[in-house]
Amino acid sequence: MTGKNRSDIRPGLKVAIVLKQDQRTGRLTEGVVMDILTNSAYHPHGIKVRLESGEVGRVSEILEN
Repeated sequence: MTGKNRSDIRPGLKVAIVLKQDQRTGRLTEGVVMDILTNSAYHPHGIKVRLESGEVGRVSEILEN
């Protein structure tokens, strides 16, 4: 599942995100969602989240439900 719909993402979910500095390479970083930072219901590049590690990026993939 992709991370473009805000309704699919909730705190505690394991996801793969693309960090700002990795947007050119598309390198993914895995982690657990702490906060959802995007307010709109949909974003074409992925919903922006903060992981429990403190890293911020856009959700590329949801790894578990």
